[in-house]
Amino acid sequence: MPAPDPATAQPTISVIVPARDEEASLGACLESLVAQTGVSFEIIVVDDGSTDRTREIAQSFSGVRVVDAGPLPQGWAGKNNAMSAGAKQARGKWLLFTDADTLHSLTSLARGLTEAELRQAQLLSYSPEQEVHGFWQQAVMPVIFAELATTYRPSEVSDPNSPAAAANGQYLLIARETYDFIGGHAAVGGSLLEDVALARAVKSSGRKIFFRYGGDVLRTRMYRNFAQLCEGWTKNLALLFPSPRRLALLRLLEFILILATAGLAFIEGIRGRANAALVMIAAAIVLYALFLVRIRKAHFPWRANAAALLGLPLFAYILQRSELCYKQGAVSWKGRAYSTRLAEPEPARHPERNKDNAAPIVAGRAAQSLVDEGGMAASGNSTSAHAAAPAKVAALTPATRHGKHSGA
Repeated sequence: MPAPDPATAQPTISVIVPARDEEASLGACLESLVAQTGVSFEIIVVDDGSTDRTREIAQSFSGVRVVDAGPLPQGWAGKNNAMSAGAKQARGKWLLFTDADTLHSLTSLARGLTEAELRQAQLLSYSPEQEVHGFWQQAVMPVIFAELATTYRPSEVSDPNSPAAAANGQYLLIARETYDFIGGHAAVGGSLLEDVALARAVKSSGRKIFFRYGGDVLRTRMYRNFAQLCEGWTKNLALLFPSPRRLALLRLLEFILILATAGLAFIEGIRGRANAALVMIAAAIVLYALFLVRIRKAHFPWRANAAALLGLPLFAYILQRSELCYKQGAVSWKGRAYSTRLAEPEPARHPERNKDNAAPIVAGRAAQSLVDEGGMAASGNSTSAHAAAPAKVAALTPATRHGKHSGA
């Protein structure tokens, strides 16, 4: 790993890894990062109050700096606080925020930087190849990522003339000057979807972002078991889609129609009604083909795509569960409870810049207050900055941008 003299050389990229109880994955992640070639870099692991061997593992890597996230400020989500703490220590011209459960190719950093420069993008984000284990992960993850690919089309996100904005926090490379200009994670301190919020802020500032599937650059295993999967997507899904209940009903209806037409084809065949059976078979094939066309956008292996049909009702359940949790006012992640409330949709507005603090107003339709270890934090409301980007992003008002953190 390139190790520039701290007193003289400035690394090109500062890699910031927020970590909270990540002993199962952090070692492999750091092994892939320290082996990077083609660019000078530093690695900063931010220990976010871990109670397992996370810190010990990080300290075992020569050249990796380990810092503490520090106290969780009022109104912040945990991961944002950790990434902010890392950014304060970073010396690079570019900042790469990446999760502890990612595995990077040998040229991940160099390729990201080269592509950002070629695209003249101030923020570049890759959506990693998703590693799934077990039947239900294979079934539901393709459904979720297919919906994300449909809602946040990379071609539109990367188009400067489109208001669409998105990013994946598992690989988010941003120019330091741009990060500081938009206010860093302080601008999105209370957001549970800080990656999307940062992308919106960058695009609001007139800077370019580039977003694509990055399975050739890195991969990740987001969840180790079904319980983690449910908890993680319950935290996020209602914020990612503009009409969660409508989408859940649509996918449940799609599941029923595919099974019903196939079932009717079988029944009509048994009854000897060949013409009716053929009609039902054709209908089932068309419906399933349309489903597969959408699912293949998620870039999962054929086994997961084959199981994805049974993931439709599970996706509908988790999406509805997520919306219900937000309406009831509570979601949890990584041992922290987040008290939330959904705000009423606000009318579309053009992006505006807060001239007092040089940070753009962050988009959002969900306001939230945070509860950490029993302490209730102040809640805030957000102002819509990108009407065409449908996610309901929880954010603090500009007046309360002063702290950071959202469980990694």
